[in-house]
Amino acid sequence: MKYKKIALGFIISFVCISAISMYGFAAETVDVVSEHTEEVVAHADTEASGEHSVDITTFLWIAVILLFAKISSLVEKWGQPSVLGELVIGVILGNLVLLGITIFEPIKTDSIIAFLAELGVVILLFQIGLESNIKKMLKVGPRAFAVATVGVIVPFVLGTYVVGPWLLPGLSSTAYLFLGAALTATSVGITARVFKDLKKLQTPEAQIILGAAVIDDVMGLIILAVVSAIVTVGAVTVGVISIIVAKAIGFLLGAIILGQLFAPWISKAFSKIHTGVAMKFTIAFSFGLIFAYLAGLIGLAPIVGAFAAGLVLDAVHFRFFRDPEIVSELRSALKGSDAETKESVKTAINNYAHRHIEDLLEPIAHFLVPIFFVVTGMSVSLETLFDVPILLVALGVTVVAFIGKLVAGAVAGKNVKKWIIGWGMVPRGEVGLIFATIGRSLGVVSESMFSVIIIMVILTTLFTPPVLALLLKREKNTPVVV
Repeated sequence: MKYKKIALGFIISFVCISAISMYGFAAETVDVVSEHTEEVVAHADTEASGEHSVDITTFLWIAVILLFAKISSLVEKWGQPSVLGELVIGVILGNLVLLGITIFEPIKTDSIIAFLAELGVVILLFQIGLESNIKKMLKVGPRAFAVATVGVIVPFVLGTYVVGPWLLPGLSSTAYLFLGAALTATSVGITARVFKDLKKLQTPEAQIILGAAVIDDVMGLIILAVVSAIVTVGAVTVGVISIIVAKAIGFLLGAIILGQLFAPWISKAFSKIHTGVAMKFTIAFSFGLIFAYLAGLIGLAPIVGAFAAGLVLDAVHFRFFRDPEIVSELRSALKGSDAETKESVKTAINNYAHRHIEDLLEPIAHFLVPIFFVVTGMSVSLETLFDVPILLVALGVTVVAFIGKLVAGAVAGKNVKKWIIGWGMVPRGEVGLIFATIGRSLGVVSESMFSVIIIMVILTTLFTPPVLALLLKREKNTPVVV
């Protein structure tokens, strides 16, 4: 009863805070609503007459995007990550208009699909945070930090101050900042998949790369927050940058510390209401969305908040909830088994139980994340690439993208394959796409630069897996982690 009252108090407090924060917004919205009353009435008349083309077509477009995204997973048969296929299929659908096929053009302007794509980005970063582990990040040591630092600074400097002004002269300084920021990204998912498939996840190189990629994500998100705020503020001064960096670091540290303190309490309070899967999912999902909102409230990108929320949530926070049904059934079935069998099965089901939050979010990610990648691919205008100078720029930026990460392997220390570590940091994947998309939404990244960044992401994503696999297969002996 005590915890029910606590949970009820928490809910009432949150609703009150939300109502207060929305009051000002509602006041401004009244005028907008009154201005669009006639449009709403006209839309209602259209629906009354039986014409529901807009809503029904949106349903169709969502189905089309998801189906094409799954068809594009054929690239996995050639050893390529599914994200590459989703990007490529998006590029194809978005440029069929060049052949006179305009049937898919409405997708580009559908506001509901645009919202789902934005939500997909938040879910994606929330997942990355969940799969990251603060303790493991600290255990990796200074080598991973050195690799991540060099892998962020070198590409950022080359993109912002060298390749940007040289190959794309005449743009604003903030445009070059976004180009440099996009080059800092590393997709841990793509590299991890290669190491896992080849059973090399326990090598020192894999441990350093995965740790560095996580640190790289944190640094990249801070850079994204800084650059986005600079665009919003409209000034580039040491004072402004210092405040933004302090705000970003402060938010991440504050979110992690306070989240670790309050998450178990909130989870326990809500478990007193219900211990089922639905409540467990609701708390986790809401946690990510609330943190995304809070990040946006103080001027940071919502994905920064989603990533922080993922870092905060641990399986231990949900120990008050019921185990997944299959885990309970397996534990019951183990009664009477010998000790060795019990220990073996217990390890397997514990791993499943600890991953339950990630597993609960997986279907949502399967729905939303491909929409983001396909819609992003559709935003690429191949028409801009018919110009030879633009093609040369894309290739030049791609070369810098490779160099900027390969040099990071040089600081990995002794007794490791530095070349493998450098290549493992190369793929930009989804994080580079997020940077480019945010820059475009802020009006900083032009159509040409956006297409150039997407081409760079595709090429680094395409070439890295086969090269990395070749380098790993050449290693006859698998070293032991030290």
